[in-house]
Amino acid sequence: MNYSFEYIDIILLAMVAGFIFLRLRRILGRRTGREESFGSQFGKELTKKKTQKDEAKDGLDKFDDDAKDQFIEGAKIAYEKIIVAFAKGEKNILKPLLGKKIYKNFSDEIDKRNKENLKSEL
Repeated sequence: MNYSFEYIDIILLAMVAGFIFLRLRRILGRRTGREESFGSQFGKELTKKKTQKDEAKDGLDKFDDDAKDQFIEGAKIAYEKIIVAFAKGEKNILKPLLGKKIYKNFSDEIDKRNKENLKSEL
């Protein structure tokens, strides 16, 4: 048995490992202490997503107090008209005050009440 090539194999493998180490060091670089800190990606502060309620509050802040009061009074009047018209079964009053889907729901309920001869009193 000839073991004379064992030393040559070890030397060749050490040279290959050294070559790979030097290439990696050149590609990846060295730490000098002046590197910028990347920081954690999770350290960023999350911004709160605006909800519809928040957007409505932002929109309300644009109006002065008189406009807000007028809006609230108008909403009260419209609400009262809707309730009274629904109780009396007056679809012609409900139509301009409600959206299409909601008007359809109200109209279906009025028709259902009329079919069953139910009366609503205020």
